[in-house]
Amino acid sequence: MKPRVPHRFPLFYYHTRFLNHSKPFTSFTKKLLTPQPPPSINAATNGGGNSQGDSSYFLPGATVATILMLGALHARRMYDDKKHEEMREKGIELEFQPDAKASFLRLLPLRSISRCWGQLTSMEIPVWLRPHVYRAWARAFHSNLEEAALPLEEYTSLKEFFARALKEGSRPINADPQCLVSPVDGTVLRFGELKGAGAMIEQVKGFSYPVFSLLGASSLLPTAADINVQEEHTESITTTEKSKKSWWRVSLASPKVWDPTSSRAKRGLFYCVIYLNPGDYHRIHSPADWNILVRRHFSGHLYPVNERATRTIRNLYIENERVILEGVWQEGFMALAAVGATNIGSIELFIEPELQTNKAIKKSLHSDLPEERVYDCEGVGRVLKKGDELGAFNMGSTVVLIFQAPISKLLQEGDSSQEFNFNVKCGDRIRVGEALGRWHSS
Repeated sequence: MKPRVPHRFPLFYYHTRFLNHSKPFTSFTKKLLTPQPPPSINAATNGGGNSQGDSSYFLPGATVATILMLGALHARRMYDDKKHEEMREKGIELEFQPDAKASFLRLLPLRSISRCWGQLTSMEIPVWLRPHVYRAWARAFHSNLEEAALPLEEYTSLKEFFARALKEGSRPINADPQCLVSPVDGTVLRFGELKGAGAMIEQVKGFSYPVFSLLGASSLLPTAADINVQEEHTESITTTEKSKKSWWRVSLASPKVWDPTSSRAKRGLFYCVIYLNPGDYHRIHSPADWNILVRRHFSGHLYPVNERATRTIRNLYIENERVILEGVWQEGFMALAAVGATNIGSIELFIEPELQTNKAIKKSLHSDLPEERVYDCEGVGRVLKKGDELGAFNMGSTVVLIFQAPISKLLQEGDSSQEFNFNVKCGDRIRVGEALGRWHSS
């Protein structure tokens, strides 16, 4: 029996009507949350009303949620960009300073949120709507749609659009054999030389983290003692030492890439950190000709990796989920760390398609031990040429490149002169194939 409501109280009247029609709203919610099978071709041609009615609820709901998420990301990005630009104009370098937000992020189920975002971006968008969604994204995050390899209508979901390939020739690779190129499009955050036994990478002014914590305790990263041994005793190394867990195992495992007897120049360790904005080209390319010998996967947290996060979250890159690739190139050791972030549903490796990241884990505490795979194909591993596609992010994130390169033989104590020199400055925008640094033969 319907309650009698006086006409002079229209607010209660409409409220009562909403309660009486709550069932359709509940049905709509269930349809939005429940995956629907795609309509068959026969149903579409015969005008199947049921499948069409279901999709009329499901697709608009997913589209509205996606547009709202894009709007929120764009608003936050505009605010942060304006603030950081004002600071840079004043010549102020932002320092590390933890805040309450960083502590609050540790309480959020960011891995589950990121998986939901991944499912949302994997949903198929109606063909007529795709160009509008992708152009809105491009305007918000300054993406260049003219470089896309396919017409916009052919990207069925935002996930496909994020990791899209580019037209041939869009990223020319610097062919100089004494040049290391950028593996991604992005902004150079930090770079420098790693010195001393406990080499540290600067996250932001006022805070650094150990390089071994990023790569893992079992890393093949050469220490200062290893480098000295290489220079003084290269001729005394025998094949019987190949089984030992040391840097010499790597040098002997890949003789085609690095022959220590062919060069006596001193080598230093260098690093470069590059941040990918959400609107950047998301594929990762090989920075040089190298052999990848080991892959490690750390299933850590998924904190954001934007500029604010780097200034407020301790050990950001070593706590986040990441994929580490280690190997050798013509100048020695090389490692590439692809660091995940919030709303990055996965890090894909084209050289290992079966690898899955951001998987649900049962235990509440993340293990420090990574899942490791050794690429051992006749002692060579996975061979990549400079510029080859290596993997992809499903949104913006960060790449940390660590490598050996020549330094001057006349290096004196306190003298910072180097044969390898970076071609970039902090804050520079760089694209795939452009020179990160160069060195000269001695």
